[in-house]
Amino acid sequence: MGSERAAVRVARRDRVRERVGAAGFVRADVLAEEFGVSLMTIHRDLDALQAEGWLRKVRGGATSVPSAVFHGDVAARMATAPEVKRALAAAALELVSPGETVMVDESTTCLHLAQRLAERVPLTVITHFQPVIGMLAGVPGVTLIGLGGEYFPAYDAFLGLYTAEGVTKVRADTVFLSTTAVSRGRCYHQSQATIQVKRAMMEAASRRVLLVDHSKFVRQGLYALAPLTDFDLVLADEGLPAAQRRRIRDAGVPLTTVPVPVR
Repeated sequence: MGSERAAVRVARRDRVRERVGAAGFVRADVLAEEFGVSLMTIHRDLDALQAEGWLRKVRGGATSVPSAVFHGDVAARMATAPEVKRALAAAALELVSPGETVMVDESTTCLHLAQRLAERVPLTVITHFQPVIGMLAGVPGVTLIGLGGEYFPAYDAFLGLYTAEGVTKVRADTVFLSTTAVSRGRCYHQSQATIQVKRAMMEAASRRVLLVDHSKFVRQGLYALAPLTDFDLVLADEGLPAAQRRRIRDAGVPLTTVPVPVR
């Protein structure tokens, strides 16, 4: 009986997610009426879907539109500032040498980097991001180590405690990370499961490189990852305001700004 209720709940949440994704915004009371459940049940559904990264709860309902505190799913993130991400990835690639071991996180900025890692073979790549695993599996010269754990569909990645524990069993020359938000010199994310893995990756690497576009400096996040001072290098695009650059460098953080080609 319990398994049947769980199956019904999962199916309903999938439909709620699809409904919000298609409409952009849906009121909670409308969802409750459509699915024949209580408003409290819908709020629980929305809480669960928000925790998984599928949508954002707002006053009166839920939205799938990315905002200052909600990054959207992988497809939404890939469509955001692709030229900037490619420029940051190209700069990061210059830090990679054949024979090294590198870690890449579940950010779409690092996905752009992963698309070019075959240019640096032989190379060992460690990741928990499913698109990177699929991209590099079987590539000649790439030794691929995939980190398992609990799969989070909205991030298309393995995250949480078991993934973080897996990270402790490996070591990398460099870890490349991105972040949802940077505020007052500290990186933030909306997901505790993400924080667990990124912190473990930072501990398991000799060099920590943060790839971050200027828009992240006006965003907000819920969970603190690390201060910028914990990184050996921050790569940002030239859209980062001069005052922000000065604050970062005054804090002793190595910062390189990357030009973005005009297309």
